[in-house]
Amino acid sequence: MPSSKDSPLFLGIDLGTSSCKVVLCEASGALRARETASYPLVVGPGGTVEQDPEAWWGAIVSATARAVRSSGADPARIATAGCTGQWSGTVAVGKDGAPLRRAIIWMDTRGEPYIRALTAGFPGVSGYRIDKLARWLRKTGGAPAHSGKDSLAHILYLKHREPEVYRATSFFLEPKDYLNYRLTGEIAASWDNVAVTWVTDNRDASHVSYDEALFRLATLDRAKFPPLKAATAVVGPVSGKAARELGVPEGLPVVAGAGDMQASLIGAGCTRPGQHHLYLGTSSWLTAHVPFKKTDIFHNIASLPSALPGLYSIIATQESAGSSLAFVRDLLFGTGPSSPPFEELDRMAAQSEPGSGGVLFTPWLYGERAPVEDRHLRATFFNLGLASGRPQLLRAVMEGVAYNNRWILDPVEKLGGRRADPVRIGGGGASSTLWSQIISDVLGRTVETVEDAAHATARGAALLGAIGGRFCSPESIARDIRVQARFAPNRINVAVYDRLYESFLRFHSANVALHRRLNA
Repeated sequence: MPSSKDSPLFLGIDLGTSSCKVVLCEASGALRARETASYPLVVGPGGTVEQDPEAWWGAIVSATARAVRSSGADPARIATAGCTGQWSGTVAVGKDGAPLRRAIIWMDTRGEPYIRALTAGFPGVSGYRIDKLARWLRKTGGAPAHSGKDSLAHILYLKHREPEVYRATSFFLEPKDYLNYRLTGEIAASWDNVAVTWVTDNRDASHVSYDEALFRLATLDRAKFPPLKAATAVVGPVSGKAARELGVPEGLPVVAGAGDMQASLIGAGCTRPGQHHLYLGTSSWLTAHVPFKKTDIFHNIASLPSALPGLYSIIATQESAGSSLAFVRDLLFGTGPSSPPFEELDRMAAQSEPGSGGVLFTPWLYGERAPVEDRHLRATFFNLGLASGRPQLLRAVMEGVAYNNRWILDPVEKLGGRRADPVRIGGGGASSTLWSQIISDVLGRTVETVEDAAHATARGAALLGAIGGRFCSPESIARDIRVQARFAPNRINVAVYDRLYESFLRFHSANVALHRRLNA
């Protein structure tokens, strides 16, 4: 679709774990501006991981104002705005809409004992009392994760450990929904984003609603949860105050938006059922749209309401991907200005042969969600020798992330009923041609990368606004998002990785009990 100096632009805001990305794009998905700003994590004892919502907002103001200026476009061309962001976080806001404490984000595990107590009972399966599990599965398509990382776990933690905050809370909001409030002054949540509170009836993906029986089961107060909207429905107009801060028109329509997993599917152009998307960012996920609600409780994978009404999206999450590479970089080179950029890490890793000289890396820095839910797992370099240097270690990290995604691939294909080929990659990791080829070789699938893959999630948020404003459709997005590069499996490398993948699985089986003993 050709661009025009007068064509409408769409603002997309992606609130990531370590930084926010802001884009202005056309209805075709072509980006006209892209900016980033970062904020810190607050990591504490006992599984504490929090962030300051004011730091989020400050970063978004800075990045949005810069994006509008750098686009060179008249701000009046901006037609709609959409937000996405880290999923499964909790912002407790009071009567005035201000946060009562720091946000609890998706990495926080302090709610684990309350989830285990809530789900336990006899007779049981996999730690769930059978009748409770059946109720959750029938209505929601999933069940609360025992890791304590779901929003439900965060809220139960506040109820039991910070009861004064729980009582004072008017609404529990997901991070993306808090941003919508800051933009418009309106309280709302999108259907897809509240799924991990496990209190919604998801049996009709065109009309998700709260379920009173599930609220009783979860022991939560229905009045503390926001009204629900479709991802493409307008929450409200940008307020005058927010418009002045951001440099956008007052009254700009803001759609409800979606969680990062659902938005990344849109931004990668995977709007048709059966198109598989692998996101490589701080964390990683493998997902696809499907027309049905289905659950694989044994691999912690489910299809939950998507950003596109009437469809579900497969949710299969790997906790650490790009964060593993950043972690190892900091260990090898230190932090600060002298730390090499990721492009230099690519060049170093390419000096190692496929298979990293037999070195294996398990990317479980913060436990794992899929295909096993186990918060006790930890990262490991295995089979180091005197010939193992920085190139082997860096390549082993990339390969380890790919092995874990291959582990996820089989149950995802079985749940969706379709072979994942090609697999389309988005996120910052997709900018690495080496990593993209490794993933193709490890999965044994053709891999595609799209233009501006690092900003695919923010682009998805922007395009949800464009869909809501009827400037484009899911069909046009699937047609217009351009593939930048394709990677076919290398037969020789596939044979190497098949053998090492089997060793990866055996390493997990042999050490799962030891991980639990060390990290319980």
